[in-house]
Amino acid sequence: VTIKNIERELVCPACKELFTHPLILPCQHSICHKCVKELLLSLDDGLNDVGSDTSNQSSPRLRLASPSMDRIDRISRPGWKRNSLTPRTTSFPCPGCEHDVDLGERGISGLFRNFTLETIVERYRQAARAATAIMCDLCKPPPQESTKSCMDCSASYCNECFKIYHPWGTVKAQHEYVGPTTNFRPKILMCPEHETERINMYCELCRRPVCHLCKLGGSHANHRVTTMSSAYKTLKEKLSKDIDYLIGKESQVKSQISELNLLMKETECNGERAKEEAVTHFEKLFEVLEERKSSVLKAIDTSKKLRLDKFQSQVEEYQGLLENSGLVGYAQEVLKETDQSCFVQTAKQLHLRIQKATESLKSFRPAAQTSFEDFVVNTSKQTELLGELSFFSSGLDVPEISEEQSRVYNSALITWHHPEKGKADSYVLEYRKLDREEEMVPWRELQVCGTSKVVTDLEDNCSYAFRVRAYRGSVCSPCSRELVLHTPPAPVFSFLFDEKCGYNNEHLLLNLKRDRVESRAGFNILLAAERIQVGCYTTLDYIIGDVGITKGKHFWALRVEPYSYLVKVGVASSDKLQEWLRSPRDTASPRYEQDSGHDSGSEDASFDSSQPFTLVTIGMKKVFIPKSPTSSNEPENRVLPMPASIGVCLDCDKGQVSFYDMDRMRCLYERPVDCSHTMYPAFALMGSGGIQLEEPITAKYLDYAEAV
Repeated sequence: VTIKNIERELVCPACKELFTHPLILPCQHSICHKCVKELLLSLDDGLNDVGSDTSNQSSPRLRLASPSMDRIDRISRPGWKRNSLTPRTTSFPCPGCEHDVDLGERGISGLFRNFTLETIVERYRQAARAATAIMCDLCKPPPQESTKSCMDCSASYCNECFKIYHPWGTVKAQHEYVGPTTNFRPKILMCPEHETERINMYCELCRRPVCHLCKLGGSHANHRVTTMSSAYKTLKEKLSKDIDYLIGKESQVKSQISELNLLMKETECNGERAKEEAVTHFEKLFEVLEERKSSVLKAIDTSKKLRLDKFQSQVEEYQGLLENSGLVGYAQEVLKETDQSCFVQTAKQLHLRIQKATESLKSFRPAAQTSFEDFVVNTSKQTELLGELSFFSSGLDVPEISEEQSRVYNSALITWHHPEKGKADSYVLEYRKLDREEEMVPWRELQVCGTSKVVTDLEDNCSYAFRVRAYRGSVCSPCSRELVLHTPPAPVFSFLFDEKCGYNNEHLLLNLKRDRVESRAGFNILLAAERIQVGCYTTLDYIIGDVGITKGKHFWALRVEPYSYLVKVGVASSDKLQEWLRSPRDTASPRYEQDSGHDSGSEDASFDSSQPFTLVTIGMKKVFIPKSPTSSNEPENRVLPMPASIGVCLDCDKGQVSFYDMDRMRCLYERPVDCSHTMYPAFALMGSGGIQLEEPITAKYLDYAEAV
């Protein structure tokens, strides 16, 4: 195989150009370094997660920069900010396989550079520009054409310059040199996690090279590894055997290509025939509709003509009562008769006619109805049936979307089940926004190979309908029952618990990911309570998020463990946190007055007053709604069942915080809050309890195919 015949293997799936500094993704596909960065930055822009380049207080997100208690004081001062050119998002869909991949905490820096692919690309480029010579880098003008390149010096030389700069008998004479090239790669592959360590092992579980520190105490500590030489020998033997097999099957491949060409022609003919049959069926439907249309319109015309005839007869009858009509004129002439006997003889019959006309005036009723309500065509059932019109399923069962496993947060995760007897080859997930103003929003389609999919392009505070249908070959099943989900009212705000600022490690326990905290009611609390002789009080242990907010609208969610005794969740400003977290540890909670005997927090404060903090109490599987002058303050109306997940929405621009039931995306409580300072997600625990931050929906919810 010549180097020019492998061009399509050397093209990046993202930019559709030859690879430039390719990186190996976790799904084993390669992509240009700049393409990865552009993809992540574009996702950052879409999620409003890119930090500001300026260093003023208008920045919507601020990282706490110091582990000391004074770190909050320095938040409002000019200081370090996240570089807007550094992506925050670490997950994106692979352009090669379309499965989502998660780069982890290290992001791009944790990926290996594909030097082998880079070398092959350089060979291809050299073959493509064979007429263009590579000039010597050390010659005086004019430079001579180079004859070799030194991989240690990363430079190209002509024969004379190479002898001058690599004299015989010196260390440089031992340098590795190759033909003229512009691709200088390092001789030793270094570990991306431990930059000073060279790669010398191969992890069989993760299928990637590692160093000895990765095996000793890193992420590959419990994985099975082998030596690099053993992995090199094994993989090279497998690859060589596969290549020999393909070369030996060349004639078979050619016959299969001929067979595929015949199948393509047959498919084209069958497709045209299927289109003709479909057109025939639809034309029959059109004929039935036209026939019914003609029948309905004829019935309406007949009824209209009959009613108009009745109205015309009634109009003519009433016209006879007008002053210039014959009956009235005749009656007026009869009144001129002076002979009594003659008048009585004539007036008797005339009076009966006049009396009948008078009675018809007193009881006026139209001769027909103007409404055609009985002729309104009801097509709702037929429209629904036509909407489900599809190919004959041939026994392919309808998939069912799982309401328990499907959810929406920063994105939507849709999961469905399909019976084994009707196993499908692929699925099509359809979704659309439910908008009351627009009558019909078109469905969007996503091709899916598995039974779950993450949908990312959803608008905030909108309802979406999802449905799925299965495909087996060219046959598809009817659509599943629709599932309606409501997106959060604002973009999802990402943060972790801060383990340094005010964190009490004697009472609180953080997990390694810093997205879960537990309160341990142990001997420390009992020893503290032993000193109390009068009254009883317990401290609240506070913990905050590691990211601050100064503007914009943000949303985050959390789960409170059912066994929790007392948990408070909400927001607090940086100056209020200084007051709370600097209070002595041997006193009561900074929000609890020891002598007053009642909670002095925001729950009992005036609803209309804007404070720099708001916390809602949760515990014993209940949510306690704070008092409000606009609603009933009876205890039974202020105590609600605890939702499985609770959402918090902070609108700094409006100065308002809201609390949501995530299952129904329903607002439980909202109140004004003073956002003049930097605001932080705040939490407090007392007694036994636990808080789990809602995990953003990312690539790890989908399993991508393992590399062979």
